[in-house]
Amino acid sequence: MNRRKFIALIGGGIVLAAGGAAGYAVTRQPTDALKPWANAGVSYSDPRKKALSHAILAPNPHNRQPWLIDLSRTDQMVLFVDTDRLLPHTDPFNRQITIGLGCFLELLRMAAADDGFDVVFDLFPDGEDATQLDQRPVAIATFIKDRAVKRDPLFAHVFDRRSLKEPYDMARPVASAALARIEDNIQEGVGSSNDPARVDELRKLTHEAMRIEVETPHTFKESVDLFRIGHAEIEANPDGIDFSGPLFEGMHLTGLFTREQTLDTSSSAYAQGMDSVLESADTAMAHIWLVTPGNTRIDQIHAGRDWLRINLATTAEGLGTQPMSQALQEYSEMAGLYEKTHAMLAPEGGTVQMLARLGFAAPVPPSPRWPLDAKIIRNTV
Repeated sequence: MNRRKFIALIGGGIVLAAGGAAGYAVTRQPTDALKPWANAGVSYSDPRKKALSHAILAPNPHNRQPWLIDLSRTDQMVLFVDTDRLLPHTDPFNRQITIGLGCFLELLRMAAADDGFDVVFDLFPDGEDATQLDQRPVAIATFIKDRAVKRDPLFAHVFDRRSLKEPYDMARPVASAALARIEDNIQEGVGSSNDPARVDELRKLTHEAMRIEVETPHTFKESVDLFRIGHAEIEANPDGIDFSGPLFEGMHLTGLFTREQTLDTSSSAYAQGMDSVLESADTAMAHIWLVTPGNTRIDQIHAGRDWLRINLATTAEGLGTQPMSQALQEYSEMAGLYEKTHAMLAPEGGTVQMLARLGFAAPVPPSPRWPLDAKIIRNTV
């Protein structure tokens, strides 16, 4: 959701902070929730933990951070999904969550390589379920010291990577050469366009998909339930969709920004909020997408690994990236646009796994993260 515009939609856009304790609360920013960004790679003697401290910064759906980590095996990491962090309404088959796990694994590999370790993955070693993720391991990662391992130049952009949800500058085009360089980081299945006609077509498609998601009560509520409003909520649960900063703090303290208001379809807040989120789709200056031949769990993991690489490659170009994959979601209300998107972007078959808009906008802070220790379920014996 576009945070800057959302400020204006609740309570008329002006908040006067109270004095005393309330004034102090308004000025506070999350601190512990952002520490994982500063602590990544710092003071870890175990190379697995050093790599994992970077991997937890990977992009993932609704910032659910659905990874659980078992370090009880020597020189290995076993990755599980936290089934309490799935998105059953917008992601009923856990495809997007699996893509997020692929992002995690690719960033783990990059970080390990930067430390001189190769990582070999055994994906879904105990089998997979195409309809639901379960308690079986997603991957076993084996760390092997290798002086010849090649460091990935994209790793240099990890700390600057963001999902940039602000409106993009429509006076700044995305160069074709930049798109070509981004695509060079992906082996196959990637497409992009800055052609005005194609961009306009995809703006309209993603606009309509966003509208459907917001106007579908069960999918919209899934997002609103994951709002973290103000530093106290963010520090207590550093995941989900965060709203931090003085204005959000002030509106929260004065009751002008609540989940209940956001869900009330008769309110001006809801109407203006709809306009706000649709502006993101309407300011796309280019689009990029990923297509896999099939739609197995391993296909989805591979798409996630490529999506992480696209994120870092766009960061290297100074571009903002925002996933606009609502039209790829597999619930019934989206079925028509799902078919239209596949006809447009995968006319020869395959599954469109990711679709994003690209453009230029002012930088934003990083998203909150749970600390690494909170995600380790078993440690080295």
